[in-house]
This record gives sequence, structure tokens and C-alpha cells, in this order.
Amino acid sequence: MNSKSVTVIGGGLAGAEAAWQLARQGAAVTLYEMRPKLSTGAHHTALLAELVCSNSLRAADLGNAVGLLKEELRQLDSLIMRAAAATEVPAGGATAVDRTEFAQFVTRAVESHPLITVCRQEITELPKSGTVIVASGPLTSSALAEHLRQALEAPYLAFFDAAAPIVLADSIDMSQAFMASRYGKGEAAYINCPLNEEEYDRFYQALIAAERQQLSDIDTTACFEGCMPIESMADRGRDTPLFGPLKPVGLTDPRTGKRPFAVLQLRQDNRGATMYNLVGFQTRLTWREQKRVFSLIPALRHAEYVRFGVMHRNTFIDSRSVLWPTLQWRKDARVFFAGQVTGVEGYVESAATGLVAGINAYRFAQGMEPLVLPVVTAHGALINYITEHSPSPLQPMNVTFGLFPPLASPPRERRLRNLAYAERAMRELTEFFCKHSPNCLCG
Repeated sequence: MNSKSVTVIGGGLAGAEAAWQLARQGAAVTLYEMRPKLSTGAHHTALLAELVCSNSLRAADLGNAVGLLKEELRQLDSLIMRAAAATEVPAGGATAVDRTEFAQFVTRAVESHPLITVCRQEITELPKSGTVIVASGPLTSSALAEHLRQALEAPYLAFFDAAAPIVLADSIDMSQAFMASRYGKGEAAYINCPLNEEEYDRFYQALIAAERQQLSDIDTTACFEGCMPIESMADRGRDTPLFGPLKPVGLTDPRTGKRPFAVLQLRQDNRGATMYNLVGFQTRLTWREQKRVFSLIPALRHAEYVRFGVMHRNTFIDSRSVLWPTLQWRKDARVFFAGQVTGVEGYVESAATGLVAGINAYRFAQGMEPLVLPVVTAHGALINYITEHSPSPLQPMNVTFGLFPPLASPPRERRLRNLAYAERAMRELTEFFCKHSPNCLCG
């Protein structure tokens, strides 16, 4: 076996990013992806890096932690960020992509790289030799999940995740909607579907009474707060959705010149603008009930659904007891983990752990010391959260400035404080990689 050869298990965002980082450093990579031979309850294609729950990569600017994480990824030549730039669609102050073109871009890049071999088959156990990255995702196959459970000698943790419906653009009643971005940020990128108080109450009552899909363990496994089903949110009270996906703040209905009582935003899902995603409307309502209840929103009265919302069980390892901050398995240093299987949440976060695992797996295969990224960077803060020792159980986490060490002299104004975090992170990231891996940032 080539001393630089590395096996990557899983072709999601983390696995594709890890393979890319390995190959750009000169490693021969074998990437295993079980689809299409074995599919999941959430994927619809055999493409690598398929976006399942949303087409959004979230906030774009450096005043937001995920915006900083994306900038760090760009500086480190992330394939996922290359794909995002090439397939971006309008989304106001966020980054959103054409999900099909995005996955096609990543698939072409990986499959055409001379150092990467893609094998379409299920892996049911860890290879007994060689450097390995496990990026099998929260929908790891049953056989591999059971093998890992026994090998790690630790139970899997789990939560339920959900995806929002997608509707055809020409089925939206634009006489009952208007184009705008919240607070006027960026272009008028969202279709806004307003409701008055009477319409909202009718919708709310139908929502809380609607039939829901029955899932095993639904009462004992928590939902991830960032992807809370709209009906679960409504169960917390009439006003809860008004502070979530139906919040009207920052929007003015041009028909009335006033802020609506409630607003559902629809985000462009493909470059041709023929499909729109119901933002924040993750759901486990039955498909029949989704069509009935959501049609009570005036602009969606005659909506045609390209995809109904679905819900699925996500599993992840207890990284705090299993992994070093290099993303290596404490019991066997040749094995790395990346992606949502580690307990990070979100597409960008998954790609970030894939990038770090790819850099470190290469270094390990070459006999070099793997890197622990500075905790003041977005990458380092996120990985520190999932791997630091703590008596409390690991909960899935998006990147947030709350994970960062405090600033020495923090500005009082929040945005200035966030930008100070970002400035410190980029400075430390550059210095760190110029010292430890010059080809990343200083070449």
C-alpha cells in the first residue's frame, strides 16, 4: 500500500472535503460511498455531497460565526466553498446554492481527481490497516453503525432531524405574496407569504391538530433545536412560531405599507428559480396533512409540492469520550472521524471537520504530528467543543461565537465584538498554518 494512501468512508460533505484535502496534499485516496447500492431515508440521488435538509449554507458575513467558518474554509481551499461559489443562488444576507448543481460540482471534482478513486459499495467495518477517515454521516448504515458501536465501546447518541417541503414557483400565488429580504439586506431574494391574525389563528389550530408521522423512539429522542419541526414549535404555544420561522420583523407588506402579523419566507432552491423551499418549515406531518395545512397560508393555497417534508433519526458518537482534538480515535490513532457523526450540526460544520480530518490524516500517514487548530479560530472552537472533556453529554452544535475564548478587550457593541472575534481568528489561522503547513495559506 502507498504510504500516502488513505481510506475515506462516506461521500457526504465531510467525506468529499476530506478526500479533496488529502488529494491536494498528494495522498492517494479511496473514497467509499454506499449510494446508490444502499440508500437512506433522506437522500434522493447518488451524487456526492447531496444536500438533504436545506440548500442554505446560512449567514454570509464575518459578523456571524458561520460566516467566519466559511471564510476560514475558503482560505484553506475548501472544495465545498468552491462548489458554493460556483452554484450560488440569491438569498439576501445568506449563502444558498442550487442543490443539484452543487452536488454535481463536488461529484465531478472528486471523481475526476487523478489521486481519488471512488468505490460505490457499503463498508461494514473499519479496515484493519492503513489511515482511515470515518465520515459516514448521521445516517450510517446499520452494519457499520453496529460495528462502530462495539469498536468504540460507547453507545450512540441520537436526535431527530427534519427537512422542509419544496414547492414549484409557478404554483405560488404571487398576488398574496411579495419579494423582499428581511431588513432590506441584499437583493429582494425571498418570496414572503404574509398572514393576518385571523389567517394565522386558523393555520395554527390546524397545525397543532394535524396528523403526524409515527417514528420509533420519537418520545425518547430529542429534536435538534435548530431544525425543530414547525408543529413541535407550535406545541409550545401560539406565539412560538411568531418568534421563529413565521416572524414578521424586518418586513413590510407593500399592499398595506405595514408589517404583517406573520410571514412565511420561501427561499430559491435552484438556479432556474423554478423551486422554492419553505424556510424553517421542517415537519413530520403526514404528506396529506402538509398539503392541507400549509394551503391555509394564502400564497400557498394552490401550491404544488416537489418534495414534502420528511423526518429522520440522526446518530452520532460521543466524541468527548472517543476523540482527540485532532479528530483521531483515542484507541487507534490511525482512525479519524469527521462530519455529523462527530456531533457537529450543519453543512458548513461538517465540511470543516472533513477539512481538518483530511489535513491531519495526511500528516499522520506521512509520520508527521497531526494539528490541533487554535481554539480562537472557528474550526478550533468547534472541534474543541465536541472533543473537550465534560461531565455533560454531548449535544449537537452549530458554530457560534459562544464557543470562542473571550476577547481581551471586547467592544460593547455586539456586531463590533463579533467582528473582533473574526479578525483575531483570521490572524491566528494565517500565523498557525504559515508555521505548520505553509502550502495551505502561505504558498
